Amino acid sequence: MTTPLVILAGGRAARMGGGDKCLLAVGGIPILRRILDRLARPHRPVVLNANGDPGRFAAYGLPVVPDGIAEQPGPLAGILAGMRWVAANLPDARDIVTVSGDTPFLPADLVERLVAARAASGADIAVAASAGRTHHTAALWPVGLADALEHAIREEGIRRVGAWAARHRVAVADFACDPVDPFLNVNDPAGLAEAERFAASAG
Repeated sequence: MTTPLVILAGGRAARMGGGDKCLLAVGGIPILRRILDRLARPHRPVVLNANGDPGRFAAYGLPVVPDGIAEQPGPLAGILAGMRWVAANLPDARDIVTVSGDTPFLPADLVERLVAARAASGADIAVAASAGRTHHTAALWPVGLADALEHAIREEGIRRVGAWAARHRVAVADFACDPVDPFLNVNDPAGLAEAERFAASAG
Protein backbone atom coordinates (compact mmCIF):
# COMPACT_ATOMS: atom_id res chain seq x y z
CA MET A 1 0.00 0.00 0.00
CA THR A 2 1.00 3.65 -0.26
CA THR A 3 3.34 4.64 2.59
CA PRO A 4 1.37 6.49 5.29
CA LEU A 5 2.46 9.99 6.28
CA VAL A 6 2.72 11.01 9.94
CA ILE A 7 2.92 14.76 10.63
CA LEU A 8 4.68 15.43 13.93
CA ALA A 9 2.96 18.33 15.70
CA GLY A 10 3.10 17.21 19.31
CA GLY A 11 5.66 19.70 20.61
CA ARG A 12 5.00 22.53 23.03
CA ALA A 13 6.30 25.29 20.69
CA ALA A 14 7.99 26.99 23.64
CA ARG A 15 10.14 29.23 21.43
CA MET A 16 7.01 30.46 19.67
CA GLY A 17 5.17 31.23 22.88
CA GLY A 18 3.09 28.04 22.80
CA GLY A 19 0.28 27.00 20.49
CA ASP A 20 0.36 24.89 17.35
CA LYS A 21 3.12 25.77 14.92
CA CYS A 22 1.43 23.74 12.20
CA LEU A 23 -1.55 26.13 12.32
CA LEU A 24 0.58 29.24 11.85
CA ALA A 25 0.05 30.89 8.48
CA VAL A 26 2.92 31.44 6.07
CA GLY A 27 1.95 33.60 3.14
CA GLY A 28 -1.63 33.41 4.37
CA ILE A 29 -1.73 29.59 4.28
CA PRO A 30 -1.48 27.43 7.41
CA ILE A 31 1.66 25.31 7.47
CA LEU A 32 -0.42 22.15 7.92
CA ARG A 33 -2.33 22.94 4.73
CA ARG A 34 0.96 23.56 2.91
CA ILE A 35 2.27 20.16 4.03
CA LEU A 36 -0.88 18.42 2.89
CA ASP A 37 -0.84 20.22 -0.46
CA ARG A 38 2.70 18.98 -1.07
CA LEU A 39 2.56 15.45 0.28
CA ALA A 40 -1.02 14.20 0.43
CA ARG A 41 -1.85 11.86 -2.45
CA PRO A 42 -4.90 9.81 -3.36
CA HIS A 43 -4.88 6.67 -1.23
CA ARG A 44 -2.03 7.90 1.00
CA PRO A 45 -3.18 7.79 4.65
CA VAL A 46 -2.19 10.87 6.66
CA VAL A 47 -2.06 10.95 10.46
CA LEU A 48 -1.45 13.97 12.67
CA ASN A 49 0.47 13.45 15.89
CA ALA A 50 -0.69 16.14 18.33
CA ASN A 51 -1.50 16.37 22.01
CA GLY A 52 -4.42 18.09 23.72
CA ASP A 53 -7.89 18.71 22.29
CA PRO A 54 -8.04 17.20 18.79
CA GLY A 55 -10.99 19.41 17.94
CA ARG A 56 -8.74 22.28 16.91
CA PHE A 57 -7.76 20.25 13.85
CA ALA A 58 -11.29 19.19 12.92
CA ALA A 59 -11.30 21.23 9.70
CA TYR A 60 -8.60 18.97 8.25
CA GLY A 61 -10.44 15.68 8.71
CA LEU A 62 -7.33 13.82 9.84
CA PRO A 63 -6.92 11.17 12.52
CA VAL A 64 -5.23 12.93 15.46
CA VAL A 65 -3.01 10.64 17.51
CA PRO A 66 -1.49 11.84 20.82
CA ASP A 67 1.80 10.69 22.27
CA GLY A 68 1.42 7.39 24.06
CA ILE A 69 4.16 8.31 26.54
CA ALA A 70 3.56 10.85 29.27
CA GLU A 71 5.44 14.14 29.63
CA GLN A 72 5.79 14.63 25.86
CA PRO A 73 9.39 13.40 25.59
CA GLY A 74 9.86 14.81 22.10
CA PRO A 75 9.48 13.76 18.47
CA LEU A 76 10.51 10.15 19.12
CA ALA A 77 7.27 9.76 21.04
CA GLY A 78 5.40 11.09 18.02
CA ILE A 79 7.17 8.68 15.70
CA LEU A 80 6.23 5.85 18.06
CA ALA A 81 2.61 7.02 18.21
CA GLY A 82 2.48 7.04 14.43
CA MET A 83 3.93 3.53 14.23
CA ARG A 84 1.44 2.21 16.77
CA TRP A 85 -1.55 3.84 15.05
CA VAL A 86 -0.56 2.52 11.65
CA ALA A 87 0.07 -1.00 13.00
CA ALA A 88 -3.41 -1.02 14.57
CA ASN A 89 -5.34 0.62 11.75
CA LEU A 90 -3.37 -0.12 8.57
CA PRO A 91 -1.89 -3.58 9.17
CA ASP A 92 -0.71 -3.92 5.56
CA ALA A 93 1.59 -0.89 5.90
CA ARG A 94 5.19 -1.83 6.62
CA ASP A 95 6.57 1.71 6.96
CA ILE A 96 5.69 5.30 7.80
CA VAL A 97 7.20 8.57 6.64
CA THR A 98 7.37 11.31 9.26
CA VAL A 99 7.70 15.06 8.78
CA SER A 100 7.76 17.96 11.21
CA GLY A 101 4.60 20.01 11.41
CA ASP A 102 6.54 23.28 11.19
CA THR A 103 8.08 22.80 7.71
CA PRO A 104 6.07 24.73 5.10
CA PHE A 105 8.18 24.05 2.00
CA LEU A 106 8.69 20.28 2.00
CA PRO A 107 9.58 18.70 -1.37
CA ALA A 108 6.61 17.15 -3.11
CA ASP A 109 8.59 14.00 -3.91
CA LEU A 110 9.87 13.47 -0.35
CA VAL A 111 8.15 10.14 0.28
CA GLU A 112 9.14 8.64 -3.05
CA ARG A 113 12.77 9.67 -2.73
CA LEU A 114 13.08 8.33 0.80
CA VAL A 115 11.64 5.00 -0.32
CA ALA A 116 14.02 4.91 -3.30
CA ALA A 117 17.07 5.83 -1.20
CA ARG A 118 16.45 3.03 1.25
CA ALA A 119 15.78 0.50 -1.50
CA ALA A 120 18.97 1.46 -3.33
CA SER A 121 21.18 0.99 -0.30
CA GLY A 122 19.49 -1.86 1.54
CA ALA A 123 19.32 0.27 4.69
CA ASP A 124 16.82 -0.02 7.52
CA ILE A 125 15.60 3.58 7.42
CA ALA A 126 16.07 6.63 5.21
CA VAL A 127 16.42 10.26 6.24
CA ALA A 128 16.37 13.51 4.31
CA ALA A 129 19.30 15.93 4.10
CA SER A 130 19.93 19.39 2.67
CA ALA A 131 22.78 21.90 2.80
CA GLY A 132 24.99 19.39 4.59
CA ARG A 133 22.46 18.81 7.39
CA THR A 134 20.51 15.67 8.14
CA HIS A 135 16.83 16.08 9.04
CA HIS A 136 16.02 13.07 11.17
CA THR A 137 12.33 13.86 11.58
CA ALA A 138 11.89 13.74 7.79
CA ALA A 139 12.42 10.03 7.50
CA LEU A 140 11.15 6.62 6.48
CA TRP A 141 10.74 4.19 9.40
CA PRO A 142 9.72 0.51 9.50
CA VAL A 143 6.66 0.02 11.68
CA GLY A 144 8.32 -3.13 12.99
CA LEU A 145 10.78 -1.02 14.99
CA ALA A 146 8.02 0.17 17.35
CA ASP A 147 8.80 -2.16 20.26
CA ALA A 148 12.51 -1.38 20.16
CA LEU A 149 11.77 2.34 19.95
CA GLU A 150 9.42 2.23 22.91
CA HIS A 151 12.03 0.41 24.97
CA ALA A 152 14.65 3.00 24.04
CA ILE A 153 12.38 5.86 25.13
CA ARG A 154 10.97 4.32 28.31
CA GLU A 155 13.87 2.26 29.59
CA GLU A 156 16.95 4.02 28.19
CA GLY A 157 15.76 7.62 28.23
CA ILE A 158 16.62 8.17 24.56
CA ARG A 159 15.24 11.51 23.36
CA ARG A 160 17.22 12.52 20.26
CA VAL A 161 15.90 11.20 16.97
CA GLY A 162 19.42 11.15 15.54
CA ALA A 163 20.67 8.98 18.39
CA TRP A 164 17.93 6.45 17.74
CA ALA A 165 18.49 6.49 13.97
CA ALA A 166 22.21 5.89 14.47
CA ARG A 167 21.44 2.43 15.87
CA HIS A 168 20.33 1.34 12.41
CA ARG A 169 21.59 1.31 8.84
CA VAL A 170 20.63 4.71 7.44
CA ALA A 171 20.24 5.82 3.83
CA VAL A 172 20.28 9.53 3.04
CA ALA A 173 18.22 11.31 0.40
CA ASP A 174 19.84 14.67 -0.35
CA PHE A 175 17.70 17.60 -1.52
CA ALA A 176 18.76 20.83 -3.21
CA CYS A 177 18.19 24.19 -1.49
CA ASP A 178 17.30 26.23 -4.56
CA PRO A 179 15.35 28.46 -4.29
CA VAL A 180 14.82 27.63 -0.59
CA ASP A 181 15.87 24.92 1.83
CA PRO A 182 12.85 22.60 1.66
CA PHE A 183 13.34 21.72 5.31
CA LEU A 184 13.27 25.29 6.59
CA ASN A 185 11.37 25.03 9.85
CA VAL A 186 9.32 27.61 11.68
CA ASN A 187 10.85 26.86 15.06
CA ASP A 188 11.07 30.43 16.35
CA PRO A 189 10.07 33.97 15.28
CA ALA A 190 13.18 34.27 13.09
CA GLY A 191 12.22 31.09 11.25
CA LEU A 192 8.70 32.40 10.72
CA ALA A 193 10.06 35.68 9.34
CA GLU A 194 12.36 33.82 6.93
CA ALA A 195 9.49 31.63 5.74
CA GLU A 196 7.30 34.70 5.20
CA ARG A 197 10.03 36.37 3.14
CA PHE A 198 10.35 33.37 0.86
CA ALA A 199 6.59 32.94 0.50
CA ALA A 200 6.31 36.61 -0.48
CA SER A 201 9.11 36.37 -3.03
CA ALA A 202 7.65 33.19 -4.52
CA GLY A 203 4.29 34.83 -5.00
